[in-house]
Amino acid sequence: MTTVLVTGAAGNVGRHVVRCLLERGIDVVAASHDAAKVRELFGETVAATRLDFLDRSTWPGALGGATRMFLMRPPAIADVKNSINPFADFARERGVDHVVFLSVAGAGKNKVVPHRKVEDHLRLGGEHHTNLRPGFFAQNLESAYRRDIAEDGRIYVPAGRKQPVNWIDARDIAEVAALVLAEPEVHRGQSYTLAGPGAVPWSEVTDALTSALGRTIVYEPASVLGYVRHLSRRGLPRGAILVQTILHFLLRFGQGATDDPTLEELLGRPGRTIRQYIEDHAAVWQRPVDPVAAPTSASSGRGAPGS
Repeated sequence: MTTVLVTGAAGNVGRHVVRCLLERGIDVVAASHDAAKVRELFGETVAATRLDFLDRSTWPGALGGATRMFLMRPPAIADVKNSINPFADFARERGVDHVVFLSVAGAGKNKVVPHRKVEDHLRLGGEHHTNLRPGFFAQNLESAYRRDIAEDGRIYVPAGRKQPVNWIDARDIAEVAALVLAEPEVHRGQSYTLAGPGAVPWSEVTDALTSALGRTIVYEPASVLGYVRHLSRRGLPRGAILVQTILHFLLRFGQGATDDPTLEELLGRPGRTIRQYIEDHAAVWQRPVDPVAAPTSASSGRGAPGS
């Protein structure tokens, strides 16, 4: 039987890859830096294991007899030459005959991004790999923007006003990954650019949020300096601030508007729209519940404001 090792199994994409593989009846070894979180998500349906690309002592136990692998780069790891690439070699030596790597849109032309270095390394080993190059994740709304939407009723990024964004749902990326892992011989050596069903303006995103949440959400373009200060006040580390600022600034120049039919061709249907994603996850952006003061015996609760 086929067994697939899913790295980053507790993450935005990895958790959906695990679910899609299980739906196909494929055995899964679910690896994460935090194996307890994997067990919390999936219980006994998978073999949960700890994997740290920077700790080679975790590598043998993580493989679990897998013959195929979903590989992703943790955002904190930039030096792939001494971490992810040697892990890929280690996995190949121990029987993994196909790797699906979660890359990024534009990696084919951009030699600077660490994803390209992983792609190049996998290519040296032959065609026993498939690169997935998705565009701008819908899940950014529930990670990078969640507090701003829930607490401030806004999306605040330095992306300008005019450039639309083509959002792709991680659930669709996961379906493609599972499809490839189920039939790798059809996809060996391929690199697939994956995009959503079409670029939309920020106003369409905030309109969908407003409708789903029942309160007004606005888009407020940030200056680069204002955004850096905002993330700093949020307590993000410098490295994360730099990455997020560059990522969103590049949206001004169309970096998030990637359009490609490959996802629809592979799945036989269009990708989920950003409105579908928001409607499915509305609970994520609910406001924090304010504590309710207990009534006192001296108050009827009907006094004038400020009394």
